[in-house]
Amino acid sequence: MNTESVAEIGAPVDVAADNKVGQAEEAVSFRRRLRRCGWHFWVRQITLWSLIAIRVAGWIGRKRRPIGPEGCEIMLTGRFDSANWILAHLGPLSASKECKRLYMVSTNPVPELPKVMALYPPKWLIRVMGATAARLLTFGWAAMRRRPHCVGGFHLILNGITAAIVGRLAGARSMYFCVGGPAEIQDGGVHSEDNPFAKMETVDSIVENRLLRIISSFDAIVTMGTRAVTFFQDRGINTEFHVVSGGIDSRRFHAGDETVRSIDLILTGRLVPIKRMDVFLQAVRNLAERIPNVHATIVGDGKLREELERMATALGVERHVAFAGHQNDVQDWLQRAKVFVLTSDSEGLSLSMMEAMMSGLPAVVSDVGDLADLVEDGVNGYLVPRRSPELFADRLVELLSDEVKLTSFSQAARQSAMRYETQATIERWNGILAGFRTA
Repeated sequence: MNTESVAEIGAPVDVAADNKVGQAEEAVSFRRRLRRCGWHFWVRQITLWSLIAIRVAGWIGRKRRPIGPEGCEIMLTGRFDSANWILAHLGPLSASKECKRLYMVSTNPVPELPKVMALYPPKWLIRVMGATAARLLTFGWAAMRRRPHCVGGFHLILNGITAAIVGRLAGARSMYFCVGGPAEIQDGGVHSEDNPFAKMETVDSIVENRLLRIISSFDAIVTMGTRAVTFFQDRGINTEFHVVSGGIDSRRFHAGDETVRSIDLILTGRLVPIKRMDVFLQAVRNLAERIPNVHATIVGDGKLREELERMATALGVERHVAFAGHQNDVQDWLQRAKVFVLTSDSEGLSLSMMEAMMSGLPAVVSDVGDLADLVEDGVNGYLVPRRSPELFADRLVELLSDEVKLTSFSQAARQSAMRYETQATIERWNGILAGFRTA
C-alpha cells in the first residue's frame, strides 16, 4: 500500500483483486524485484544488528537509577507532524503527578507545556546526517548525559529500536509507543506508513520475528488500543502492556452550535496512501447519487493532494468535495460538520477520530486496527469493511437521512469519547509511572 499512488488505486475498488498476488507479481519489473531483494537484505541486517546491540548494551550499560519521591524523569523521541498530536500525548504524561520532567527530542517545534523541555539536534548535524539520524543521535547523546529514569520512542522503526538500545546503555527503563498498531510489525513492517521497511514491499517473516524479539526487550509497551495488545500477546510477547490513547481536551473539542453544521461529512488527516482517500471519494460519488446536495470536506495536506483533486474531478464529485488543506483550528471545522469518516487501511486508535467524536460527530470508519475500541457499531457510528465505498455510502445515507438517528449517534459519540478526556488519561499515567517506581 505504501508504494501505491492514487493514480494506481484510483479505479473502482475491487477487494477480490487484492488476493491476486500471483498475477500482480508477474507484472513487476526485474529492476523492482532487484530493488526489493536489496531492501530485504538491508532490513534483515538492520534488525539482526539491532538485536545484537540490545544484548551488548545490556551487558555494558549503566545501572538503573532509583526513582525518587519527586517523580520520574522521562525522555522521548518521535516525528510529530501535528501540534495537536503532541498535546494529546505529551500533555497528559507531563501533567502526571508522577512525572518530574519530560524531555522531548524532536526536529519539529514542541509546544510549550509545563515540565516539558524540548531538545533539538543542531542544524549542522541535520545538514550532515539528515533529520532522522540527527534526531536519534541527539536522543542517544542526551540520554547518556542526563540519565533519565525512562526513555521511549513513538513507532518501533526506528525510534523504538533506538530507545531499546539507549535505555540499556543509559540505565533507563525503555518504552515503546505503538502508535500505528500491529501494522508496524506485521509481515516485517511492510504495511506501515512512512516506514523505511515498507520499501521491501513483500512479506518477510524473518524480519517480523526479529521485530517481535526486539519488542520483547522493552520494559513497557504503550498501545493506542486493545487489538494491538492481543496481537502481541498471541505472538508470545509477555512484557508489560498499557493502553493509553492520548488525552483530548473536552473544553476545546465540544459539540458547539448545531445550527451551523453546514458540512455533511468531514475527514481529517494527512493525504497519504494508507488513508485510502480514494475510497472516500468513491463513497462520496455513490452518496451523491442518493443525496444530490451532499457536501464533504477533507482537512489536511500531503503528497497526494493534487492526485486526489484530479481524481475528484474524474469521478465528477469536485463540487461535492472541498480540500481545505492543513488547518490549525481543526476543532472549528469539526463543529461545522455532521459525520466523521475514516477510510484507512490501517490505524491504531485514531486521534482525529477521538477529536471528532468528542465534538459530537458519529464516526463511519473502516473496521481496522483499534477503531472498534471507541466506535460501537450501530450506537455511536458504524464499522465498515475496509475498501468498501458502496457500504460506506449506505451507512452515510442512513445517518444523513434520519435526523433522529443522527442526533442519537451524536450524543452517544460525545459520551463514549469522554473516556479519553485529558484528566482520565492523566490518571492512567499516574498509575503507570507509580508502577515503575515500585517495580
